[in-house]
Amino acid sequence: MELGWLLWGAAVLLLLHVLAELSSAVNFALRMGWYCVLCVMGSMLAAPACLLLNGGRTVRNMRIIKNVVKTFKYFFGLRFEVKGLENFEVEGPAIVVSNHQSILDMMGLMEVLPDNCVQVGKKELMYTGFVGLIMYLGGVIFINRKSTTSAKMVMSEVAKTMVAENVKVWVYPEGTRNCTGDFLPFKKGAFHLAVQAQVPVIPVVYSSFTTFYNPKKKLFTSGKIKVEVLPPIETKGLTSGDVSDLTDRCYHTMRETFFMLSGRPS
Repeated sequence: MELGWLLWGAAVLLLLHVLAELSSAVNFALRMGWYCVLCVMGSMLAAPACLLLNGGRTVRNMRIIKNVVKTFKYFFGLRFEVKGLENFEVEGPAIVVSNHQSILDMMGLMEVLPDNCVQVGKKELMYTGFVGLIMYLGGVIFINRKSTTSAKMVMSEVAKTMVAENVKVWVYPEGTRNCTGDFLPFKKGAFHLAVQAQVPVIPVVYSSFTTFYNPKKKLFTSGKIKVEVLPPIETKGLTSGDVSDLTDRCYHTMRETFFMLSGRPS
């Protein structure tokens, strides 16, 4: 009986392997399914460790989560080439901004995440089972993007907490995932926050995923991701009237770096 189940299991795995080799859509579905399974399993493993070692919700849990997520890349044949990590070594708090391409960004985030750094995410993510739980335990700041008033209030509290607790805050200024091979316009919230708190902005740029990951084309293969942490941009002395210029400066610098890392003309 047990041998029969083993044979059936082997036959199913072999069939899936053959289908994945023949069909990019099947390969894409299998890889995305496995990615989701890894996220849930990783969250289930990390949550007890976070509770036992750190007692609950705290940014210190991000070290545990980071070490778990950093193993995911080996399952998908992804390689990271990182430059400029020394630019995270600023005294005091800072705002970290990066481009936002896909659901895979979490792996890129954890590859370079500095200590004492929390992320800003949409409130809906808090209700995604174990994944939402581990984000909560890691100190992720959840924002209701549908309510401008609520978002502004949260960001105002973030500014106070950031300075009081000496933490960095990681924000995706595009506001949503964008796998087009270019940048969406930046929202100004992160830059208002930096100016309000008078802390530097540290841009982080990831090369384009489109050569190995494209949901529209059902493409998901192995590949290399180049990451560059750019020098901090100071905001001391800037006022709310300078936010637009700060946003534009950061956008153009990051976009040029994005095309350079991706091996494409701007």
